[in-house]
Amino acid sequence: LMLYNSPAIERLGIPSYNWWNECLHGVARAGKATVFPQAIGLAATFDEALVFEVATAISDEARAKHHEAVRKANRSQYLGLSFWTPNINIFRDPRWGRGQETYGEDPFLTSAIGTAFVKGLQGDDPNYLKASACAKHYVVHSGPEKSRHHFNAVPDEIDFRETYLPAFRELVKADVEAIMCAYNRTYDVPCCGSPYLLKDILKDDYGFKGHIVSDCWALDDIWARHKVMETRFQAAAMAVKAGVNLNCGYIYKYIPEAVSLKMISEEEVDNVLEPLLRSRFRLGLFDPEGYHPYSQIPPEVVNCDKHKELARLAAEKSIILLKNNGALPL
Repeated sequence: LMLYNSPAIERLGIPSYNWWNECLHGVARAGKATVFPQAIGLAATFDEALVFEVATAISDEARAKHHEAVRKANRSQYLGLSFWTPNINIFRDPRWGRGQETYGEDPFLTSAIGTAFVKGLQGDDPNYLKASACAKHYVVHSGPEKSRHHFNAVPDEIDFRETYLPAFRELVKADVEAIMCAYNRTYDVPCCGSPYLLKDILKDDYGFKGHIVSDCWALDDIWARHKVMETRFQAAAMAVKAGVNLNCGYIYKYIPEAVSLKMISEEEVDNVLEPLLRSRFRLGLFDPEGYHPYSQIPPEVVNCDKHKELARLAAEKSIILLKNNGALPL
């Protein structure tokens, strides 16, 4: 249950579920969907209300796709309701190949646009999630692509607190359901194995109540590239102890061995599993068909004319003209 491609557990009536899905600017990799401007373009609108509307349209299409798939007994990857979006890293280094996924280099704008996106994606029902959003990649993750699996980020305290953390703090305030921990080390500890980052700051300081997912194969980095642990068992135990609930990868299949070797206790595993089950309940994944308040969204909303018009409006609003004042163009 703590692996991203969770198998069915028939004796408990738990269906299979693949947690991996993305929707940075539309429901990705699951067939036809409305394509909105890339995240960097959405941020350039400077329009929180518009971004909320875009995220609402995306979550409508997500719900429609998911329920249509379940009716056909299709529980494949990219058809779930847990989206590893938005990317709220601060874009400082153009050698990072994913800058277009971010909202730019300003912590305040990133916080505002990210909050609007999370609220549109997750809906406003007091008991249920329309879809679950995930703030990523936590934290100080935006350096060169080539070194991200072994890089050690050591920002000064002011830069850490005033540049890299604010958007995560604000999205926790907006009740984002998930946080994805990053590949790199921060202050010499792998982000997905750091009690300082995941417990002291995220849970104790910010009050985060959702679940933490590793970036894909980041737990492999703990032993294979950061080399702070020698074995996969130790990497699994380190992540569990730090509070990582969900593993995008395979390392958590070694949890039973880590328990038998007394690296972690069964009680610790239970405690880390609990938020994942809570998230699945809030998504309505154990409910009868049609019971969830968002389950009646029809397939016809996918790439409908209204959403196409919204995508065009977002594209138009993303265009920024700079007046040549003698200094521009640079």
